[in-house]
Amino acid sequence: QVQLVESGGGLVQAGGSLRLSCAVSGRTFSSYAMGWFRQAPGKEREFVAAISRSGTSTSYADSVKGRFTTSRDNAKNLVYLQMNGLKTEDTAVYYCAADLRRSQVTTPRSDYDYWGQGTQVTVSS
Repeated sequence: QVQLVESGGGLVQAGGSLRLSCAVSGRTFSSYAMGWFRQAPGKEREFVAAISRSGTSTSYADSVKGRFTTSRDNAKNLVYLQMNGLKTEDTAVYYCAADLRRSQVTTPRSDYDYWGQGTQVTVSS
């Protein structure tokens, strides 16, 4: 069983920054590709970013490219999402997810096997 716990969400003004963290249980974290998704009220959960097992490959949604950066620390079982230049439309619950089957990044929700409970990010104007 893999457990994921997100932290770092909160309220921030437009243009500000937040860094989300996701702590992952298990001794084989380095064998999981990781993803970040978000869900705004009344909308479907959407892909935000993903990072490969080694951390050498990343992928971003067009809406966050150039503003968000994902990284990981395999020694600490942590994955991060650095969010800069936040916009009101970034307001959502953010989830991290683990893909146990693929080594490279993937975007579909159905490719991810385990999910965290989410952390709220609210961007005010």
